[in-house]
Amino acid sequence: MGADRCYAYGAAAGLLGDLLLGDPRRGHPVAAFGRAAGAVERVLWRDHRGWGALHTGVCAGAAVALGALAERAVRRSPAATVALTAAATWSVVGGTSLAREARAVGRALESGDVPAARARLPHLCGRDPQALDADGIARAVVESVAENTSDAVVGALVWGAVAGVPGLLGFRAVNTLDAMVGHRSPRHLRYGWASARLDDVAGWPGARLTAVLATAAGPDPRGALRAWKADARRHPSPNAGPVEASFAGALGVRLGGTLSYGGRVEHRPVLNGASGRAVRVTDIDRAVRLSRRVGLLALGVTAAARLLVKGRGK
Repeated sequence: MGADRCYAYGAAAGLLGDLLLGDPRRGHPVAAFGRAAGAVERVLWRDHRGWGALHTGVCAGAAVALGALAERAVRRSPAATVALTAAATWSVVGGTSLAREARAVGRALESGDVPAARARLPHLCGRDPQALDADGIARAVVESVAENTSDAVVGALVWGAVAGVPGLLGFRAVNTLDAMVGHRSPRHLRYGWASARLDDVAGWPGARLTAVLATAAGPDPRGALRAWKADARRHPSPNAGPVEASFAGALGVRLGGTLSYGGRVEHRPVLNGASGRAVRVTDIDRAVRLSRRVGLLALGVTAAARLLVKGRGK
């Protein structure tokens, strides 16, 4: 069995493992990486971009190197290669946990328990839940589902297709570093600059593929394409813009607007404002279903692309 088929089978098995089992309950590799990255930050932190770049290079480089060593160790065994790829894919994708948390917030809102929904929202995103009413919480959940479809599923599959296990681990490392130090807090404004910029670069292809697949698989392809073209560039994030705009258009809702992070209020442009309606609680489940379809399509597209490109190169 060729290496590319081993990757395709392993990635499919890993995504199936996520669909059936969700994230590992204990000893999650991403959590372990986060603890290690935090330890490195405690040693290296200076209010300087150069030290932040060193932190990014050490942590992301270590993840890539670990993946390369593991892949090299099993390269002579197709079965071991499939198993390693499956384990790596399962550990870095998070579609099932994303769906579970989104639906938990949705159930709380459906029952009228806004305090419970506020308490659950931080599992999905960094918004200030106390500043949100029920409609604001529902909108935040849909936006988080859209963005994390790219960050937690499609982006990892793209880099796995490009670079195998090192690509899977490297992408998740970069994305985790951005979540840890890439935000604009006083401590990380300079130190986290490199992580934030690297995450923008690494997330670019996955975000565009997510937008394409959301447009193709959503209930309103024309609306998704229209919102993507009209509004994506207005979003402050180069990657969240296409993803959230395409999801907004596909679902026929308005996303964006005023939000609060860590006590800091942001006034973001409204996405799909011309034809979308306000987000309803029922849109959470619609967004989750669209996210599922996008993830499965991404697996097929990335695996097929790897087989096709690598096959031509032989």
